[in-house]
Amino acid sequence: MNLSLLYSRSNEGIDAPQVDVEVHLSNGLPSFSIVGLPELAVKESKDRVRAAIINCNFEFPAKRITVNLAPADIPKDGGRFDLPIALGILAASGQIPTKSLTHYEFIGELSLAGQLRSVKGVLPTAYATLLANRSLLLSTDNADEASLIDGLNVIPASHLLQVCHHLSKIETLLPHQTKIAELKPRYHSDLSDVKGQYQAKRALEIAAAGGHNMLMVGPPGTGKTMLATRLATILPPMTQAESLESATIASISDQGFDVKNWGLRPVRDPHHTSSGVALVGGGAKVRPGEISLAHNGILFLDELTEFDRKVLDVLREPLETGKITISRAARQATYPADFQLIAAMNPCPQGLNCDFKSNCQCTAEQQRRYRSKLSAPFLDRIDIHINVLRLSHQDLKNPATGDSSETVRQRVIAARAIQISRQDKANRFLSNKEIEAYCKLSDADENLLAQVVEKFTLSARAYHRILKLARTIADLAQSTEIQTVHISEAVSYRATN
Repeated sequence: MNLSLLYSRSNEGIDAPQVDVEVHLSNGLPSFSIVGLPELAVKESKDRVRAAIINCNFEFPAKRITVNLAPADIPKDGGRFDLPIALGILAASGQIPTKSLTHYEFIGELSLAGQLRSVKGVLPTAYATLLANRSLLLSTDNADEASLIDGLNVIPASHLLQVCHHLSKIETLLPHQTKIAELKPRYHSDLSDVKGQYQAKRALEIAAAGGHNMLMVGPPGTGKTMLATRLATILPPMTQAESLESATIASISDQGFDVKNWGLRPVRDPHHTSSGVALVGGGAKVRPGEISLAHNGILFLDELTEFDRKVLDVLREPLETGKITISRAARQATYPADFQLIAAMNPCPQGLNCDFKSNCQCTAEQQRRYRSKLSAPFLDRIDIHINVLRLSHQDLKNPATGDSSETVRQRVIAARAIQISRQDKANRFLSNKEIEAYCKLSDADENLLAQVVEKFTLSARAYHRILKLARTIADLAQSTEIQTVHISEAVSYRATN
């Protein structure tokens, strides 16, 4: 038989479309061609495959070899097609049986000696393979990641010869199983490490309970970064679906996915020199950006005013929709971007000695220019604005006090459970109709809020976000109704000096 067919997968955003690897051997001058929109790395697989087959003591056919990667309109990149191409050549030349090939999907890069190397983007491939009701045969280095997909039969191998022996039923490869129960998320920091800053820790708890975005304004060294990095320790545990979503995005990114991070909420802290493409994603191959890598986790922007204003404004749409669609001339990709924004900035350009009082030596014009780096629509999308004041020497000398992350986390979980039971989502995502239904105020509280809106000239969006914040504060207090104390606290988180 001079024709063979195997199945593999390409990467297209967070999807993994099926690729049929067809190999045909025909008479004529010896040649080796790959068709089906292969990119450079795929074209180079010809040399890797030839060397691997010869070094495994198989015969490389001295015929006209044509490899078709179908469908032809999907770009194929990377070395993931090395293994199916090599097996296709061996099957078409009769050196391995073809009977069982249709039960598997194959991905893996080959070394010149035939060793199987890991590839990126395994999780989308593994999930699509499960839906296709096939087994996945891949490198041992990718086995832990692929077996995170519950119910998938993962067959790991470290060498091309092992795969051939398995298909020829000479030596059977055993399925791989990752014990997800043993992958318990561990954090190396705790909220109780933070000295003082009781208002900031309270705001952090509210932000965690309702999924709210938060801006901290304060001089350098007051603990803004310390607070931000501890938000993940008080957020509710990730569900299986959330863990899989975050792991999938990391898997297709340039950084790859480490199985040890399973169940850990991602925390991304890009430098202020990052471009808009770095934050939202893009490039020739449309890779996910920082906001997608922070999906179901935290995006921490330190030194917020040092970011370019245009870069920050590209976050406005994903902050509202929880996703980002990146369009290029040839390709389009949509990535999830449901992240919680935590930002920190100095109160003024001088910063160091500023205490929001007489110590600040910046002029009003300098402060205005400094704050104007942040657009009003962007700031409108941040629910909590707080001042983080400098600690006294006595506060620094005293031991850290306050609830541990686990204690706060239990309160957050209880509040989030109320929200899920009531509206099946966190308070941050309440629509206007849901706000009317679940965030009703008394006449006195409505008048209070009206005065605040008038005094600070708040937008309709800011008005609704105060109501969402008050709803979260009431949920933390296990209160079915929003009371005056709740609305008053919510208002206090919208007016920084």
